[in-house]
Amino acid sequence: MSIKARTFYRNGPSHRPHEPSSFALIRRQFDFRSIEIGRWVTPTERDHAATLFHDALCDLMLILQGPETLVSLRGSLALQYGSGGRPGVAAHYDPAQRSFALAKNAGPGSIAHEWFHAFDHYIAQKCFQNIPRGMFASTAWLADAPPIQHPLNQRLMACFKTILLTPDGSQPSELFQRSVQMDQTLGQTYYSKPEELCARAFEAFVQDAPIKNHFLVKGTKATPEAELGLYPQGSTRQTINTAFQSYFNQLGLALSRSA
Repeated sequence: MSIKARTFYRNGPSHRPHEPSSFALIRRQFDFRSIEIGRWVTPTERDHAATLFHDALCDLMLILQGPETLVSLRGSLALQYGSGGRPGVAAHYDPAQRSFALAKNAGPGSIAHEWFHAFDHYIAQKCFQNIPRGMFASTAWLADAPPIQHPLNQRLMACFKTILLTPDGSQPSELFQRSVQMDQTLGQTYYSKPEELCARAFEAFVQDAPIKNHFLVKGTKATPEAELGLYPQGSTRQTINTAFQSYFNQLGLALSRSA
């Protein structure tokens, strides 16, 4: 089903009561490095997708309590819609290009997950010393890379610890263990990658926010993956949510002061 024929639940505020959305407006507001639209995307599909994207990005900004520059990662992030995708993949983040691509007729609900991949990659060089440019911060933390001491970095590393380890820090978390079990069952290494674990935990944090937007995120509670324990659950989920809230609140304040 084409995206133009689908509706997505949302309860957020009206962000543009007197102005229609467009990808040009999205780029100006958030200062994305570039936005590319695939040549097979019709004008109608493009305009409808722009409205959905715009609301999702504005809702994400409100949930994170940060400015537009946080969403675009200080203008370093590129967006692609109906272009730059991979066969069989609804959405993906490409570290080499620092670009987030969403397929034309698939991928709604994936924005939060892929945005966190982009953030995890972007922030790595600001959190750790002497790491490869393609490494994610979550991966670097688990590999005991030398940290750059800063109060914000300490809050982010607290998020990683809460997601990846038991409360005493001595063992892999239950989320980590369930993800390893799934990878063993499927004969792959995917769900247990630190960057994937942390992106799924971030999805849960966003979905649990008062603002709901199913184009931004969905599927962390009532899906086969959730039932298999591949998303945080129960009190652990709340602890992770609190850690993310603490980090992004302070990051948003810091970015707003420096704007």
